[in-house]
Amino acid sequence: MILAFISGLEMLIIGALAFLLPLIALIDILRCDFTNNNKLIWVLVVLLFPFFGPILYFIFGLKQKIRK
Repeated sequence: MILAFISGLEMLIIGALAFLLPLIALIDILRCDFTNNNKLIWVLVVLLFPFFGPILYFIFGLKQKIRK
């Protein structure tokens, strides 16, 4: 089992990332403007997929922001 090889510090780091990545992504999404309904779509993606959603947002979603 994989969890048997993970120490307490590694679990703390993984837990912090699992909490901070969606939080940072949601703050960025809510502060910026997007074209069409992309803001709602990205909020749903981040909330429904808490680990992979923010990663997808930082890879693809940053390009969809409206630049001022």
